[in-house]
Amino acid sequence: MKNAVKSILVVLTAMFIVSCASTEATVTLPVEERYQKAKALFDDESYLQAAEEFKIITVQFQGSEYADEAQFYLAECRYRRGEYILASAEYDNLVRLMPGSPFTNLARYMRAEAYYQLSPKPQLDQKYSRLALDNFQTYIEFSPKDSMVADAERKISELTLKLAQKMFDGGLLYYRMEYYRAAIAYFDKLIQEYHDSPFADDGMLWKARSQNERKDFSGAVQTIQELRTKHPGTDLTPEIAELEKKITEDKAEYEEDQRLRQTTLTE
Repeated sequence: MKNAVKSILVVLTAMFIVSCASTEATVTLPVEERYQKAKALFDDESYLQAAEEFKIITVQFQGSEYADEAQFYLAECRYRRGEYILASAEYDNLVRLMPGSPFTNLARYMRAEAYYQLSPKPQLDQKYSRLALDNFQTYIEFSPKDSMVADAERKISELTLKLAQKMFDGGLLYYRMEYYRAAIAYFDKLIQEYHDSPFADDGMLWKARSQNERKDFSGAVQTIQELRTKHPGTDLTPEIAELEKKITEDKAEYEEDQRLRQTTLTE
């Protein structure tokens, strides 16, 4: 029994020594070898292991010629694993800490792209859509002639449309709940911030409807006039005419009601 225990202890000790030696060899790998190992793992799509190796380079060899490239590929590993929040943070580290790197422009684009991947349907919270839009605009400002600018502009248009729809749907929801003041606030913001979106003329029409429900007849008429001026080619002409008729009728009914009330009070 004692011999068996002694044999096990010998084996465990040997394994510990080998493990320590292996760890020490790994830790002391030259930066070039470490980078080649990490890149080989990346090319093999072993992104988790590659990320670990790139991370070691960014921590242990911060001033080396491989530091910025390792930082970029670390972010790429996160992105390709679908870890978009982590990826955006790693791209941001490169942009902030290594602004002179040849990878900086691409990192700016990919930082926006990571947020773009998190952008949800219009019905949901649009935090990441706004972050993506802001970062695509920043990328274009810094690199107006870069090869990915056209793609960034397309995605900005897509995100802007999504944000405009979110704003319009919010106003419509408040209108249907008969919270007309809140609806007007939403439609106003839509008109101001997304005036060139396909939802702008609809927003003005529904703003006028909300004003009419609040008995702000002159405001509703003014909004319709602005709608016709700013969107002369709108396909809402039949709905505008119908609303104008309703405003006239509602105003006449309201004024008659007010007259009758006044007469009752004076009798």
